[in-house]
Amino acid sequence: MELASRLNGLIARKFAAKRMASRNSRAIASITFDDFPQSAWTIGGRLLTQYGARGTYYAAGSLAGQTIDGVKHYDAQDLTALAAAGHEIGSHGFGHEPVPTLSSNALADDLSRNEAFLKPFLSGGAPESYAFPFGAVSYASKRYCGRQFSTARGVHPGVNAGMLDLAQLCTVAIERRLWSESAMAAHIAAAIESRGWIVFHTHDVDDDASPYGCTPAMLESVLKQLTAAGIQVLPMREALAVVRGAVA
Repeated sequence: MELASRLNGLIARKFAAKRMASRNSRAIASITFDDFPQSAWTIGGRLLTQYGARGTYYAAGSLAGQTIDGVKHYDAQDLTALAAAGHEIGSHGFGHEPVPTLSSNALADDLSRNEAFLKPFLSGGAPESYAFPFGAVSYASKRYCGRQFSTARGVHPGVNAGMLDLAQLCTVAIERRLWSESAMAAHIAAAIESRGWIVFHTHDVDDDASPYGCTPAMLESVLKQLTAAGIQVLPMREALAVVRGAVA
C-alpha cells in the first residue's frame, strides 16, 4: 500500500493537470494552515495581523470542534472571525481522508459535503482553494480537484515559478520537525530570484507545537524575513490574481 501511494505521488507530480504560466513581476507569498488547529487562528492569526499579512485556512468540516491528540481544532466562531478579518477559508475535504483512497464518487461527495459545511461562512459561496489532506495525491484526483477549485495545494517542497501546475502547487513547510531558519531564507531568496509564488504551510502554532506545527517564534521568523524582503503575503485566491497578472 505504501509503495502504491508513493508511485501515485510520483506520477501525479510528473504530469501537470492545470498548467498556467506565471505572469507576476515580483515574488509573492502565501501562508496557509491545514486542518486547522485553533491556535493557527488565535496565535497564528494575531501574528499575521501584526505583520499586515492575511492567510488561507484549509478547513475539514469533520474536525470542527474536535480535540485530537491534545490539539484543539477550530469552531464556527473562529471561521466567522477569520473571514471577517479578510483571511480566506479553503477546503480540506470534509472527512480529512487521503484522496487517492477514495473512489471518484466518494471524493465528489466529500468535497460537496465540505462545501455545504463552509457555505454559511462564505456568504453562501463555495471555497476557491483546496489542500490535499496529508498531501496525498493521485493524477486522477488532482485532475478532478483542479476542475473544482482555482488552486489545489500539495506538500511537495519548492517555489512555484515559470510554468505552474495549479492542481498541485508546491509548498514550503513551517514545521518543528523540519525547521531551519537558514533553509527558509534560501527558499525566500529563490522566490525573489525567480519572481515566484512561495506558499508556506503549517498546522498548529504554539510554544509546545506538534511536529507538524510551528512555534510562534518560527512563524514570526518567516514573517520577518518576508517583510524585510518586501514580499507581500496574500491569501491563495488573491495571490493567484497577482500570479495571473490580473493585479499588479
